[in-house]
Amino acid sequence: MLPYHPYLGPVVALAAGILILIQPGLLSVIVAIYLIVTGLLGLMGARPSGRWWRG
Repeated sequence: MLPYHPYLGPVVALAAGILILIQPGLLSVIVAIYLIVTGLLGLMGARPSGRWWRG
């Protein structure tokens, strides 16, 4: 299992948001890539971190 860095999810979300603002025509591609990345992070055992997570 690969190590998960808790900052990776928000960085991917921020990058996707910036790309959508710059190039709105790529919305479906960016959303698809974001969903794939977050799905892979979840399959690797990534868990949300932060003070609100009680899992």
